[in-house]
Amino acid sequence: MTKQHRDHLLRTAEDTRLHLRVHPHLVRAALAAMTAAGVGVAGAGLAQAAPATTPTCSVSALTASFGQGLAGGMNHQGAVLELKNTGAHTCLLRGYPGLGLESSAHRALHSTTHWGDTWYAKSPAKSTLTLRKGQSAEAVISWTHANTGTPDAVHAAYLEVTPPAARSHKTLKFPQWVDHGDLQVTALAHRIHIND
Repeated sequence: MTKQHRDHLLRTAEDTRLHLRVHPHLVRAALAAMTAAGVGVAGAGLAQAAPATTPTCSVSALTASFGQGLAGGMNHQGAVLELKNTGAHTCLLRGYPGLGLESSAHRALHSTTHWGDTWYAKSPAKSTLTLRKGQSAEAVISWTHANTGTPDAVHAAYLEVTPPAARSHKTLKFPQWVDHGDLQVTALAHRIHIND
């Protein structure tokens, strides 16, 4: 380092000391700004480290199956539909499953799904269900089959089950005649009371 460079550094350091002695409010302002900036950075770090919210159950994390079969008078038939979390993590379901009918060749058939009460059960209110690994949610589906073998009935081989908020479905064997392709289904719940 040359003598000229060393003298310049010493003068700069002395000027800074004098400036801070004469203007102490600048020191306080600088410290406040640095503290605020530090809090901002720390806050951003905390926001990024916050735990992720529980995701909606994906189709791949669920299995669909029929539980209790339901029968009754006036050509009514139904079943308890179960969606089980077989994934590795806890997930959420809320609302109604989508339903559709398929032929034996897995071609979509005419069908309409009605959400709400069924012949067998009153629909519970929509609620967010937390499913840990191995836990299930259920809905009750029903249909009539008075017109078996007529043009007013749809002869299905499979039932498509689309979980809430999903864009793909599970397929279950469903060799049934369904009047006009009309299906009724309740909202999902952990357990649904079947009418006596």
